[in-house]
Parts: sequence; C-alpha cells; structure tokens
Amino acid sequence: MPLGTLDRSPPPFFQQGPSALSKLALCSALALLLMVADARFQLMQPARAALALVLQPVQRLLLTPVDAWETAGDYLRGTKRAMAAEDQAKRQLSAQAERLSRAEALQAENDRLRKLLELRPALTVPSTPAEVLFEAPDPFSRRVVIDRGATHGIARGSPVINEAGVLGQVTRVYPLSSEVTLLTDKDAAIPLLNARTQMRNAAAGRPDGSGMELRFLAANSDIKVGDLMTTSGLDGVYPPGLPVARVAVVERRGDSSFAQVQLAPIAQPDSARHVLVLQPMDRHDAVKQEAEMAAAAEAASAAEAKASARTAKKEERAAKAAAKASGAAP
Repeated sequence: MPLGTLDRSPPPFFQQGPSALSKLALCSALALLLMVADARFQLMQPARAALALVLQPVQRLLLTPVDAWETAGDYLRGTKRAMAAEDQAKRQLSAQAERLSRAEALQAENDRLRKLLELRPALTVPSTPAEVLFEAPDPFSRRVVIDRGATHGIARGSPVINEAGVLGQVTRVYPLSSEVTLLTDKDAAIPLLNARTQMRNAAAGRPDGSGMELRFLAANSDIKVGDLMTTSGLDGVYPPGLPVARVAVVERRGDSSFAQVQLAPIAQPDSARHVLVLQPMDRHDAVKQEAEMAAAAEAASAAEAKASARTAKKEERAAKAAAKASGAAP
C-alpha cells in the first residue's frame, strides 16, 4: 500500500477536551470579568479582609527577626551616640518648655477672645495610637500598614498624623490592621491653606512619589519658598490647622500661565514609626450633634416635668383654698 494513502491524523480516542487556545481565551475573559467586577462592586473585599486576618500572625512572626536585628543594632551603636542623643533631647526639652509656656498664655488669651466673640471652642478630635508595621509591597504606590483595624474603631478615611504633621489617610480597613495611603502617593490629594497669605489650594502627590505639588496655581499667585501649608478643614476630613508641608520650589515660566510649585512634607513618612489615627471631622460632628440633640431632649423633658410639678402645686393650693372657703361658709 502506498504511504501517501495512510491517514496520519490521530484517532478520536486521543482528542480530549477543548484546545489550548480556547482555554486561554476562556481564562482571559474570566480574569477580565473578575477584575471589572471587583473594581465596580468590591466583590473581593471580604476575601481580602479574611486573607489579611489569616496572614496577620504570619506577618508579625516574620517581622520578629527584623525587630530583633534592629534592637541589636540599636544596642551596638554604643554609648557615644546615646549621650549625644541625650544632650540633644535636653536642648529640645528646654526649647519645648519655653514654647509651651508661651503656648499656654496664647491659648488662655485665645479662649478669652472666643468667649468675647461668642465663638464655639475648638473641637477635641478623638485619636487612636498605632504603630507602623511595614510598607505595602506595591512598588508603584506609597502606602504603609498599621496595627489597628476595625476591631479598634478605625474607620475608612481617618486622617493619620505623627508628632510633626499629617502623614496620610486610611484607605483600607481590615479587622486587625489598616492600610494608610501617604500624602506622597500619586493618587493622594489634600486641601491646603497657606499660613502666610490664607490662600486655599489643593495638593497632590507627585507621579514619582518623591513629594507633593500644587496644581493649577496661577503664575502671579503670592507664594514663596518656605511658606507653611496647613490643612484648611474644608473637606470635612482633616481638622484645620495641622501642618502638612513647606514650599520647596517655585518655578514661573513665561510660556505657561501656571506656576510649578513643589512641596516638601513636614512629616517624613520613611521615618514614621508611631502615629495617631484621628476620627474624621464629619463623623465627629455627627456624634456631637447627636449628643447635643440628646441633651436638648433631656432639658426639654426636665422643663416639662418642672412645669407639670408647678401646675400640680397650683391645683393643690386652689383645692386647699376652696376647702377653707367651704368650711368658713356655715
């Protein structure tokens, strides 16, 4: 028999399942559908929370050698550096004591002025202390993870500060930990107020994550290098007056109607270890309004009880007077 007449295709017994190209197309479509569904409807958020809860002990266990190495390094640096740090701390303590005395006098004067002008006193925002565990593994973002979560009362959108100024904002909350997006992240934004000129603007993180910048600022705006930028409080999230950054670079070009302004954050995110998580202002205002409404309702009920007691006393007096009058009539 000639070889050309032989059938070289495999028998149907070995043709099992769909082709590799069909499997690839099906898996690609399924992956795209899952990504769109997660971005639109947050379907994977419970899975992320559960995974974070399960991995929390593992993460703390993996951080134990790093903490031990850092502790050993701090111990081996020697007494010379410790003595220098002690001298510097004493100088800073003396300077802070003088500043504190002046601040107390200014605070007392400010309280008197507020009472004279019938201004409401400044709000005391509740805060929760937290510790930075590690940076997020995403190399294209500027985020850190702290050891406080939903079980500790942390809410999404809460501002995060340290002793120097504002660090960022809580963007994801897990049961035992939370993710904080720093102000230097390319997707972060915050409304600011120039402490010198009282001009309001908004700052955003630079694309390379090296700092912050003011966008769409007119070239003839009154802004100088060294100006202090603080929170304006207009967004209802950050309390007003918190230091955020200082103006580092101001470039005005003739071919552009906008000035390029670069900001240097006051709170250094790379050296932050212990932070404070503040309650958002809108949530704090809601709690305060509920407390005021409850106090007003309690005062109204007390006034109603007093009025009813007065009415009862009047009726009792009238009854006694009528009894006396009926007894004196015969």
